[in-house]
Amino acid sequence: MDKLEITGLRIYPVKSMAGIELDEAVLTGEGFEHDRRFMVVRKEGTFVTQRDLPKLALVHTGFENGSIRLSRPGFGEVTVPTDRLQGDLIHTKVWGDHCETVDQGEETALWLQSALECHHSLRLVRMKPGFQRPQNRPELLGENTTTFFADAAPYLVANEASLDALNQSLAAGGHQAVPMNRFRPNIIIRGLEAFAEHRLSRLEGEGFRLGFCHPCERCVVTTIDQETAEKNPGRQPFKTLRDINPMPKKKPAPAFGHNAILLHGEQTILKTGITMTGSFS
Repeated sequence: MDKLEITGLRIYPVKSMAGIELDEAVLTGEGFEHDRRFMVVRKEGTFVTQRDLPKLALVHTGFENGSIRLSRPGFGEVTVPTDRLQGDLIHTKVWGDHCETVDQGEETALWLQSALECHHSLRLVRMKPGFQRPQNRPELLGENTTTFFADAAPYLVANEASLDALNQSLAAGGHQAVPMNRFRPNIIIRGLEAFAEHRLSRLEGEGFRLGFCHPCERCVVTTIDQETAEKNPGRQPFKTLRDINPMPKKKPAPAFGHNAILLHGEQTILKTGITMTGSFS
C-alpha cells in the first residue's frame, strides 16, 4: 500500500472545451458532478472534439446562477441553463456508443459557430433525461458503469511523476515541456514513481474507493497547445510519449493516465491535499 496525495481536481463541463480547476469535487458513478455533461455536435449528430476543431480548447467554461457560461475572448459569451431539458432530440454516438441527446437551442448554436470560426452548423447537446449511455467495454469498466460524454471511463487519473518523466525526455530530445492540461485528467496524484499508475488496482480514502481499469490511449489532442489551439508540427509530445510509455499489447500508441471507475463513495466530496492509499495489482 502506497500513501498518495491528490494535488489537482478538474472537470470539463463541455467535452473538449477548457476545463475548470477545483479545490473540491463531488464523486458520482458517472464521473465528477458537472463533468462532460454537454457536448458539441454537427447538425447531423456527429460529435465534435479538438481532433477536428482544435479551437474548442479556447472556449472557457464556468457556472453562474444555475447556468453554464461559455466564453472566448473577442467572441463574447453565451449562457445555457444546466437544467434545460426541452429541445429537439438529436441522435449521436461517442466512439460507437449510441446516445440520445437534447439540443440546447439556436442562440447557443449560432454562438458556437461564430466562436469556433466554423463554417458548419454546430449544436450544443446534453443527454436526454432518463437515457443511459450503453457500455461497450463492460469487461474492463464493469457492466453497471455508465458515463455521459467522456471518451471511456468516468474518471481519468494522472500522475505528476509521469509528466515529469515525459518532460525530461522531451528536453533531452530538444523539445519543449508540456503542462498537465494536454492530458485533460480529472484527478492528479503525487507519490508514485513515473507510470506506476498503470500498475494500480485501486485508490481509496475516507468514504470512497476508485477501481483502476486500463491505461488511457492518447491521440493527436496531446499535440494541441490548450492556450493557443495550435498543433505541434513535430507531433510532440505524442511521439516521445509513444517511445517511453506505449500502450501495452497494442499498436504503437502512447499511454498517459489511467481510466478509473467509482467502486464506493457516491456523493463523497474529494478535496485537493487529501491523502489516499494505492493498491497494486
